Amino acid sequence: MALRKKHRDAEVSTDSLSDIMFFLLIFFLILSTMVSPNSIKVNLPKSDPNVTVENNKKPIHVAITKDKKYYVNSSEVTQADLEAEISKLAALQTEPTVLMHLDKELSIQDEIDIMTICYKLKCKTVLATAATQK
Repeated sequence: MALRKKHRDAEVSTDSLSDIMFFLLIFFLILSTMVSPNSIKVNLPKSDPNVTVENNKKPIHVAITKDKKYYVNSSEVTQADLEAEISKLAALQTEPTVLMHLDKELSIQDEIDIMTICYKLKCKTVLATAATQK
């Protein structure tokens, strides 16, 4: 009884290898986009609250409360009269500066509205912040 042995060539199937590589590529792409925003470090400036301002260069104070009440140098004005009031005070100075006191719950659009008015009137703008505790 002679048994004949069949000789087969050995094969490695690589059909699923491309799928695995595709999934690994997608995994690393998603992982890299999630990690990038956390790596950005921004050093915010600190302010010294003991800086004095010369009398002839006092800024124009514009304050907006969280319920959207507008104040120019501690006097309440309407939003429609805001530009006229800033213009009147800016005309008295050679280099007018507007110091914006905005409630932190307001939107960025409220800040942009004030900055647009100041840009039209050629005033410098500064955003006031709370002093840091040492």
